[in-house]
This record gives sequence, C-alpha cells and structure tokens, in this order.
Amino acid sequence: MQMNASSQKTRGTTGLLFLFIFLVAVLALSVAAQQSTTSLAINGQNGTAKVVQVNGHNYVDIEGLARLTNGSISFKGPQVVLTLPAAGTPGAPATQAPQGFSKAFLTAAIEAMTRVREWHAALRTAIERGVPLATGWLDSYQNQAQNGLNLASVAISTDADRNAYPFMVNEYNTMKALSDKYVNMNKALQYIDPNSLQTEPLNQQLLGCGHALASMATADQFVNDGSCQ
Repeated sequence: MQMNASSQKTRGTTGLLFLFIFLVAVLALSVAAQQSTTSLAINGQNGTAKVVQVNGHNYVDIEGLARLTNGSISFKGPQVVLTLPAAGTPGAPATQAPQGFSKAFLTAAIEAMTRVREWHAALRTAIERGVPLATGWLDSYQNQAQNGLNLASVAISTDADRNAYPFMVNEYNTMKALSDKYVNMNKALQYIDPNSLQTEPLNQQLLGCGHALASMATADQFVNDGSCQ
C-alpha cells in the first residue's frame, strides 16, 4: 500500500512538471508569434540598430542605438543612461543650415526693391510728361532706396540671403545709372523722347532683374538666371 501511494505521488509530480513545461513552451511560441525583428537607420549615420516589435510596439536595442549614434551607455542605479555626442563633435549629426531666405531679410529686401520701383516710376512719369529732372527732386527716391538696401544687408543670415543681396545691389546700381543718364541729358538741354524708356537698354536690364528678384521672393529660393548680372 505504501509503495502504491508513493508511485501515485511520483506520477502526479511528473505530470505537473510536464504540464508546466508544456505551458512554458506554448507561451514562448505565442510571444515569438507576436514579435518581429527589423532594424533602425538614422540619416547621416553609418550602420543600423536592431528593433524588435512586440504586440505592435517597437523596442530598440540600446547598445546598438549607442553604437549607431556614437553615444555611450552608463548606469545609475536601476536607470540606463544613453549619452549622445554634442553637436559639432566628431560623429555627431551635422546641423543642417537653414534653407531659403530668412524672414527678416525677405521683408527688408521686398521693402528695398519697392523703393527702387517707386524711384523708377517717378522717373518714368517725369520723362513721359516732360517734367524737369535737373532740380534734384529725384534724390529723395534714391536715398530711400539706399536706406532700404542698407537694412537688407544687416538682415543677411542664410546662404540664399548672401547670394541674392549682390543682385539687389546690381538692381540699385542699374536704377541709379538710368536716373543719372536722364538727369544729365536734362541738364545738357538735350531732347528727351517721352517714349525713350521703351527702347532704353538700362531700363530693360532693370525690369529683367526686377522680375527675377520677384520670382525668387515668391519661390523663397535663390536662382541665378543671369538677369541681374
């Protein structure tokens, strides 16, 4: 009787052990079925880090992430601390320079070119109506355009700003050359055809560059099409 009881107890223990092993195997298969392995890549960095997806959530291998970002791992009690390299140090992702025109420069540039257009409009009206040009009244338009150009130069901060500013200077210089030409003709008492601006090369150059600058401002991108050179 004692041997039978001992045998039954042993068989019961063995059965529970097999049941436990079976449940563990089922759980492992279930977890494996719910997870998948991919990799993480970071633009500008060489290599990848392992990513495991479990139940729709992504988990990154911390050591792989540290290698990928040229960082380091340390431990503070129960915490794992990932330290990334500071910007500008070897291995750190490069900071991308701002693209397009800065807001301050674009605002100042539009104001400056508006002053040039007002200067041009005043000269055109005077030529068409035979208004004397030798009295210096166009100087105020020139001064306003020059002040606008100075304000734009102070606002330069991006590559697009720096590239566009010389074209603005060219536009101003072309307008000044055009204005000086007609003022000098008026001083010399030369006849000025009211429609002469239509065939004046300086005027055509001024208009072409003005259109190019306006297109750049609209597209927020520097483009050199040769109109302002």
